[in-house]
Parts: sequence; structure tokens; C-alpha cells
Amino acid sequence: MNSLALPAAPHVPAADVFALIAALDPAGIAVTALSGALLAARMRQTFVTMAFFAVVTGVGGGTVRDLLIGAPVFWVHNAWTAPVCLGVALLVWFSPARWWQGESTRVIEWADAAGLGAYAVLGTAKALALGVAPVPAAMMGVITGCVGGVIRDVIAARPSIIMRPELYVTPAALASAICAGGHLAGLPNMAGWSVAALAGFGLRGAAIHWQLGLPAYGPKDKGDA
Repeated sequence: MNSLALPAAPHVPAADVFALIAALDPAGIAVTALSGALLAARMRQTFVTMAFFAVVTGVGGGTVRDLLIGAPVFWVHNAWTAPVCLGVALLVWFSPARWWQGESTRVIEWADAAGLGAYAVLGTAKALALGVAPVPAAMMGVITGCVGGVIRDVIAARPSIIMRPELYVTPAALASAICAGGHLAGLPNMAGWSVAALAGFGLRGAAIHWQLGLPAYGPKDKGDA
């Protein structure tokens, strides 16, 4: 036995986690898939590309999480997940472009902020329920909330969200850490999950409203603006 291994915390009841997934998944996946479809629309891509971006963004984070923790990949066993992503792509394809311009994009940003906080909590809770230790479980929460967008940006050949100073990964990390910390402290699941999701949403919302970002490493070069 490895003496350096940290003991895993008691499992989160699986029934609670599955209830959380059932409540959040449809709306959360639709919002994240929408961000992928809209990027394809702004790039004036074909419907095939738009559908691919919607699916990758919607399920990417959860897929990587499930592969890492050795769980069945969630969307492969849910008949509705892929249709939801494809339905979102169809909605964007056949809707007027003005729907996704101007103030409408702000609404989508706020919806994405809510999804980010919720999915960070969901990923952390699922990992804890499967016996993952708290710190790796929190990392699974960050992966769930952010990796779909990272994959989307890499495929689109644009700077990834993790390469920009804006607060995006940090709110997911905050929500995940509070979720895991609440579990260690013995807080009731729904109370801990709610506080964690609201904290992640609040920090991301503050970043949207006040354009908050993290400082870059080192002083600026003389040639920088």
C-alpha cells in the first residue's frame, strides 16, 4: 500500500448525483452546444461543421471526465443527448442571424455562466460518488465545465479560453473546490452543491459584467501595447 496516498472521502450517494444530472443535463448541454453552434455560424461554416461543433462542445468535458474516472461515457448511454445537440444546431441554422447578435449574445453569456457553475459541481459530485479523492474530483469538475470549450476552440484554430486572461476556468475551479470542500466538511449535498454552483456563477457573472481577468506573468515587454 502506498503510504503517500491520501484516503478518499466517503462516497456521495449515487442517487443524489443521478438526480442532479437528470435535473441539469438537458438545459446545460443545450446551452453549451449552442455556444459551439454559434461559433460555427460566426465563422460561416456548413451545417455539418455546425452540428459537429455543437456536439463536441456539449459533451466534450463530460466525455473526458468519464474516460479519466473509468465511468461509462454518459452521452453514449443517453438516447437524448446527441439529439439535443443536433437540435440546437438546427435551431441556429434555420433561425434569423439577428437572434444571435447584439444583446442576445449577452443573454447566452449569462446562460453559459450558469451552466459553467452547474457543470463544475456536477462533475465534482459524480467523481466523488465514484470514489475519487476530493482534489482529483475537483479537477474533474473543472474538466467537465471547461474542456468542451477548449476542444471547440482548438478545432476552430482560435485562442482557447484557457489562453485568455478572462475569468472562465477560475469560476469553474471555485465551484469545484467549494463542492469538494463542502463534502469533506459534511455539509448536506444539496446545500453544498447550491452554494458551489452559485459561487461559480457569481464569479463568472462578475467577470462578464466588469470584464475581470487574471494578470499575466511578468512585466510587459516594451513593444506591448
